[in-house]
Amino acid sequence: MTKKITSYQEDLIESLKDPREAAEYLNAAIKDGDKEVFLLAMRNVTQAHGGMSAIAKKARINRESLYRMLSRKGNPELKSVFSLLHVVGLKISIEPERTRRSKAVTA
Repeated sequence: MTKKITSYQEDLIESLKDPREAAEYLNAAIKDGDKEVFLLAMRNVTQAHGGMSAIAKKARINRESLYRMLSRKGNPELKSVFSLLHVVGLKISIEPERTRRSKAVTA
């Protein structure tokens, strides 16, 4: 019996096909605070959902523009990020950094 050995990248791409996994992965990349880390994460999620050509077509973005946008030096517009996320079944939501207790107003 021969076991197939898969690479980390192959396992990662397979796991990112699950929307929950992809969301957690992208959230971790955002929390890192480094734009290059987020763009790499977006490239991996894009690969998991059909690759650059397929996602570019679905998002109505030129394939070359998508490659540039998600490159290490990429600087995607928010509209483009929203479009990509929508195509792979994800969305951005904003949350407060920390929960603030409301102070009761005393008379």
